[in-house]
Amino acid sequence: MTDKPYDEPTPQESLDPEDWDEFRAQAHRMLESALDRMQSSRQGRVWTELPADIKDALKSPLPRQGLGTDDVISRMETLLPYGAGNTNPRFFGWVHGSGTPSNILAEMAASSMNANVGGRDHGAIYVEKQVISWCRELFEFPETASGIVVSGTSMATIIAIKVARDARLDFASRKDGVCGHGLVGYTSTETHSCVARAFDMVGLGTDALRRIPANDRFEIDMDALRTAITKDRAAGLTPFVVIGTAGTVNVGAIDPLEELADLAKAENLWFHIDGAFGALGVLSERARDRLTGIKRADSLAFDFHKWLHVNYDAGFALVRDETLHRATFTDRPDYLKAKERGLAGGNPWPVEYGPELSRGFRALKVWAQLAEFGTDRLGRMITRNCYQASYLGEQVAMTPGLELLAPVALNICCFRHVVDGLPDAVLNAMNDEIVIQLQEQGIAAPSTTQLHGRTAIRVNITNHRTARKDLDILLSEIVRIAASPEVAAVRKAAEGAPPS
Repeated sequence: MTDKPYDEPTPQESLDPEDWDEFRAQAHRMLESALDRMQSSRQGRVWTELPADIKDALKSPLPRQGLGTDDVISRMETLLPYGAGNTNPRFFGWVHGSGTPSNILAEMAASSMNANVGGRDHGAIYVEKQVISWCRELFEFPETASGIVVSGTSMATIIAIKVARDARLDFASRKDGVCGHGLVGYTSTETHSCVARAFDMVGLGTDALRRIPANDRFEIDMDALRTAITKDRAAGLTPFVVIGTAGTVNVGAIDPLEELADLAKAENLWFHIDGAFGALGVLSERARDRLTGIKRADSLAFDFHKWLHVNYDAGFALVRDETLHRATFTDRPDYLKAKERGLAGGNPWPVEYGPELSRGFRALKVWAQLAEFGTDRLGRMITRNCYQASYLGEQVAMTPGLELLAPVALNICCFRHVVDGLPDAVLNAMNDEIVIQLQEQGIAAPSTTQLHGRTAIRVNITNHRTARKDLDILLSEIVRIAASPEVAAVRKAAEGAPPS
């Protein structure tokens, strides 16, 4: 067999535009469409279901031949009205931030650099180091603390729990696993499910997480927590971590963080805080006094894409002891060995603080948001949301047919429509339908949750565009929908009555 010289089939072909001027015009068109979408965030429906024809178009076979830039832009433009709705001021559902037009520019810059921020010595690495330094300062962590920008609190929690686990087992668990060590941790029943998922993913199992009851303010019951720790020690188990929450997912409650810090120190436990949205309340004069315990935590997980309004996605893991953090993840094979100079410099690399070597340049949009607006202005947005939630709670208390179901602790107000004499099962079905009607009619997008077996209309306010008039519209529409034929039909069905 004779070797033939290599011959490129298409020696001049690449994926760059053939006509850069034409592409610039197409790119400007897409940018204008995106900015139009952001500019109109306060107008129109909150949520609209994706039409069937667009769903069908998104089931097409894998393209063998490209569609071309114009066609692809047109298809992307058709998607713009059909987001989750969280840019709209009357999106009150799950704790989603509302984004900013400025972050589009940061995303453009990051995309053009196309940097892998797992490591090496380049500009993106230094931007992330600046963000880490700012987070240390923001939460009053020492200079010895480390951090990493991640997709969100779920990933940040996995990182923090793994550090806590490995530190307790003197890092033998990195090779030996965790079987037989009997590690157990503690958190409130109101804590986000990502904590239990983290226990699962780091090999501890969800049964190793003790879910401690909450008090009538939906905060962790400290007496029950102490009892659980004592019981586990007596059983020969090894308590290793306690998780406090700054802003519970259901009602926005803040656990007694200072008291938890004291307990963790006395019991030699790692103190982790789930601060997904509430931790950034340190920027607000309304909330910061209840968050002083954050600076005593061993680790903190939170999101920039919630109350800092960074465009999705961007979260952060902050760890007090950099040496423990790095020892949990560092593993540099030969092809990633550190160098003093050149592109392999810039050590230590971010990959030594988390599970990902391939990482996008998320830190740029975080840096841009903080740099452009400053913490004072961002804090005022948080403060306003807290006052708005209190205002809503006051209006609910004064509105006939509505009942407040939990204290307004931060930025979440939970209430329901009530009719005297109806059992909770019927009221639950009616309130569920009210929320669905609000969503399907495009009026507003609250969510629901269960509080002591009762369905609550859950209104979360993490939107810098929300005004009091939006809350007034919400309440008036709830009263209207509660009297509608649709809710009446649901009531009849729940009561077991035949349809009229």
